[in-house]
Amino acid sequence: MPSLVGAEWLDREPLSPGDLLGRTVLVNFWTLTCINWLRQQPHVRAWARAYRDDGLVVLAVHTPEFSFEHEADLVRRAKHARGIDYPVALDSDHVIWNAFDNRYWPALYFVDAEGVIRDQHFGEGRYPGSERLLQRMLGVDRDLAPVEPVGVEVEADWDHLRTPETYVGYGRGDLYASPAGFVPDARRSYQRPAHLQLNHWALNGPWTVGFESVVLEGGAGSIAFRYHARDVHLVMDSVGAGRPVPFHVLLDGSVPAAAHGLDVDEDGRGALADGRLYQLVREPGQVRERTVEIVFMEPGVRAFVFTFG
Repeated sequence: MPSLVGAEWLDREPLSPGDLLGRTVLVNFWTLTCINWLRQQPHVRAWARAYRDDGLVVLAVHTPEFSFEHEADLVRRAKHARGIDYPVALDSDHVIWNAFDNRYWPALYFVDAEGVIRDQHFGEGRYPGSERLLQRMLGVDRDLAPVEPVGVEVEADWDHLRTPETYVGYGRGDLYASPAGFVPDARRSYQRPAHLQLNHWALNGPWTVGFESVVLEGGAGSIAFRYHARDVHLVMDSVGAGRPVPFHVLLDGSVPAAAHGLDVDEDGRGALADGRLYQLVREPGQVRERTVEIVFMEPGVRAFVFTFG
């Protein structure tokens, strides 16, 4: 197991591999806005609680993807919201990430009592196999722990998911559909086209397209996306607002009603406060191709990535 030196620890003294000898350790790399981690988290949470008395130690290494995720208070809020009651390392400089030569969110590393990494798993899934591995390392044999996902933690509707994760900053963004394209790192007024093809998106209003995000610079503006999925999420935060920024979600031009996500009401009203992942749509009925539009009436909004479920 590589060194844990170089990261801060959230509300506790630092840990080292030497402190963990004699214990089975599960190292979980995460970042607070990652939908794949959010859907994995109820399983890791259940394992941490079910096997703590058997000698399991779970370490949550928070390695940020986006610039605003470096804020310790946001990590602390995510820790509370997701029921993380085990040690959290703030790996803001990717020191532990690099020591493990890790490349993915989420990632799991299974370390035995002698400090040797016995297995690793990247992304969602393989939950029964991972738990059985932990049981063998701990020397226990019993039924799998019950898992209770809540809200955004609910597993994706994989059978009907037709739209991939889509970044909107020019560093990794694609499928941008506004007629004249975009100008990087400069404020421009954009116009949404009358029709969007599946899995394409567009801006409307005065935006700056940056490397990792798009920023609404003044007045009103919106982002529209043509998708096929049960859930729609958008990672966003605000700059310089000083208070929550209201937004309005439309589905095919109308209020979402029963298809509203956790962060909006039936009329599509929501408010951008903390930087995090916002669930905008959860379709209760038949999943089909639809257009979501998020309308902002005030500047200062930064949007980073759409994810779906």
